[in-house]
Amino acid sequence: MRALVYNGPRDVSVEEVPDAAIEAPTDVVIKVTSTNICGSDLHMFEGRTTVEEGKVLGHENMGIVTEVGSGVTRLKEGDRVVLPFNIGCGHCRNCQRGKTAFCLEVNPGFAGGAFGFADMGPYDGGQAEYLRVPFADFNALRLPGGTEHELDFAMLSDIFPTGWHGTRLAGLEPGDSVTIMGAGPVGLMAALSARIQGADQIYVVDQQADRLALAERAGATPVDFSKGDPVEQIMEATKGVGTDRGVEAVGWQAHDHSGTETPAGTLDTLVDVVRATGGIGVVGIFPLADPNGPDPLMQKGRMDFPYGTFWMKGLSMATGQADVKRYNRQLRDLIIAGKADPSFIVSQELSLDQAVEGYEHFDARDDGWTKVVLHP
Repeated sequence: MRALVYNGPRDVSVEEVPDAAIEAPTDVVIKVTSTNICGSDLHMFEGRTTVEEGKVLGHENMGIVTEVGSGVTRLKEGDRVVLPFNIGCGHCRNCQRGKTAFCLEVNPGFAGGAFGFADMGPYDGGQAEYLRVPFADFNALRLPGGTEHELDFAMLSDIFPTGWHGTRLAGLEPGDSVTIMGAGPVGLMAALSARIQGADQIYVVDQQADRLALAERAGATPVDFSKGDPVEQIMEATKGVGTDRGVEAVGWQAHDHSGTETPAGTLDTLVDVVRATGGIGVVGIFPLADPNGPDPLMQKGRMDFPYGTFWMKGLSMATGQADVKRYNRQLRDLIIAGKADPSFIVSQELSLDQAVEGYEHFDARDDGWTKVVLHP
């Protein structure tokens, strides 16, 4: 089968690889119909992770079941499914508590596994024609048959649940105001999620005009940090009060307007702009270490953080990858009911043969390249 393979920093290619196959009775194989390029894929593309050469990338996957293992009882050939990016066993302590992003069984020595991602186990990704799905009865979410809502459903694999998770980590309640750092796909999904949950005011901070336009479409107030200090802009808009909640949706590769990488920059802004006793949810990636990065502290997995201000304001902060299965069924039903339209961010639909082009444009933040979906 053909798949997108990581060869080294900024070097990916579509190659022939061994066919996806049943390896355990609880597996299924799917024919991939949609697989997204994620901002997290760019960390690997840019050589900022320990992903091994030859890895098939792609953790935002959906498709049609084509083979079923002998131990699978809920799924059958022909079922249309979407897969959480994180792989859970379904029976460990964390999975049974709903913490499927931190499964204790699928990646020994580490809490959590995922498709096609650095340090998240031996699992190939789905930027390929076919994909093996472990523990399929537990992990696969069935969808209505046909092709309706294909792009919306594809967002259930990661970014829509992750954006929702950011608002839940922040403690968002109806009538709250929220500042969201980053108008990439996850930040835009956090804005959509906040709107659905009844947020009063939503501010989304970025400097990319195309992304800020989408934030406004999602019901948020765009804040362009290239035009001034975002803290000052939001404090002025809120008459000096700040917002009740904050969501970090960028991660450690955040940049200031000059292009300088500032790993703690987004968190600094949220500590300043979230009102005393408010909450911050962090869903942007912060790695164990960034040995190839420019920041000496982040090379060791540390950062300069204004803990004194954070403590004196009585702020709370919760972090971590989204437990996609906690949210994806309900979000699927919101899509079917016409109450959520996460595909509004999709800018390009490409074939697998165009995947390299998609990576290059998305990584360059070229205008109009906000979310790329591949159809192998």
